[in-house]
Formats: sequence, structure tokens, C-alpha cells
Amino acid sequence: MLTSVRGLIAASLIAGAFVAAPAFADETDPPADWSVSGYVTAITDYRWRGLSYSGGDVAIQGSIQVTHSSGFYAGTWGSSFEQDAPDVYGSAEVDLYAGWSGELASGLTADVGATWYTYPNGTFGKASFVEPYASLSTTLGPVTAKAGVNYAWKQDALGGDDNVYLYTDLSSGVPGTPVTLNARLGYTSGALSPKLLTLTSLDGGFDYSVGATASITKNLSVGVSYIGVDGNSIDGFSNDAVVGSIKLEF
Repeated sequence: MLTSVRGLIAASLIAGAFVAAPAFADETDPPADWSVSGYVTAITDYRWRGLSYSGGDVAIQGSIQVTHSSGFYAGTWGSSFEQDAPDVYGSAEVDLYAGWSGELASGLTADVGATWYTYPNGTFGKASFVEPYASLSTTLGPVTAKAGVNYAWKQDALGGDDNVYLYTDLSSGVPGTPVTLNARLGYTSGALSPKLLTLTSLDGGFDYSVGATASITKNLSVGVSYIGVDGNSIDGFSNDAVVGSIKLEF
């Protein structure tokens, strides 16, 4: 049954996430329809789907994205990185992504695209993989809710297996304050399951986080989250953790 569900998700995502990056105009005279955004973050632990990919240590991360008024976008995200196989992964992760986001109906926003996870100073190709994604978001009173799915088909970097990730995000601003509360519940099945990666079982596993962010200025914010994940608790990898961050946007 799980295999058929994965196949359906794969077909839906690949069909919806095939996008082409538009050509750019002269940098000295950019079209008004284009915008550029980005940020730099210092974070006490790089956690991805509940697991640490910085060995439980501080990581520096950043992103830059180009967005068109039509909803199409493309960008890159990077982080310092630490894994048990440094010859394969190296010490950095650089993700390239592209997609489209727009309103499907009043109050309902869709986002579809694909991410290529790469590790440029490791053994290129052995760890890199592609993962399409899709999500829907809306507002429920004061709460913003988002539900999404990411699917990676069978690839060498995943040990010849596939992987599906389902998640729900909730966020809400605290009235009269610069604070936003947020939470996530995710479930991974396949090659990247936290139970598999912590040698617990071959089953899928949940990750979760609860936290808050606070705006210091228009471009500067700080955050803190409590993060947990299924599987054996391994210090610096899958143990529960409190993660703090400071983020500068531009």
C-alpha cells in the first residue's frame, strides 16, 4: 500500500514541479517584474526534519532568491555541514531550487517546485539528490496553516530507495507584540526515515518542533525552537534539542 501511495505522490509532484528558469535581463536595468530577496542566519544547530546535520554545533546559513511577479521563482540555499562521511558530503550543503507559488482560490495558496541537494566539496554526485515538493497554505482565523509533501524517487544518494515527507506547519502572531509562534509536525517514510537513520527500525518516523520568532527590526529577527524526532536518541544527531537563531534579511 505504501509503495502505491509513494508512486501516486511521485507522479503528482513531478508533473507539478517541472519548471524552467526564465532568462535574466541586464543587471544594470532589471525588469520591474523581478525582485530579489535573501537572508543570512547563524543557528545553534542545523536541524533538518528533526535530525542534526551540523553535529549539534553552530551553523551559518544563507539564501538568495529571485522572484517574478507571475509567481515563478528560483534560488539557492546554503549551510555549513558536518556528517560522519566527510569524504562524501564535505563541509557544506548548497541547495538549488525553482518553482511557482500563487493563489489557487481566495485564501488558498499553492507552491510547487523541486530542490537539488548538493555537497560541492564532497564527492560530488554520491550524496546529491533531487526532491520535488508541493504545498497548500491558508489562514484559519489568526492562524496560518500549511500542509505539504516532498517526494524523492529512488536515487543513488538515497541508497537506491525513495523517500516521502509529509508535514503541517502552523503559525500565529501574538497581538500587540513582535512575536510569532510556530509549530511543525512531520512524517518521513523511506530512505531518510529517522528510525532508519538511527538504526531503530525500517519504519517511518515523526519529527516535531514548537517555537517562536521575534522581530528586532524590520530586517533582524531572533528565534528559538524545541525540536524532537522519533528513533534512538544519539547525541549531536537525533537527541531532542533547543535551537536558537539570529537572522538578517535583505
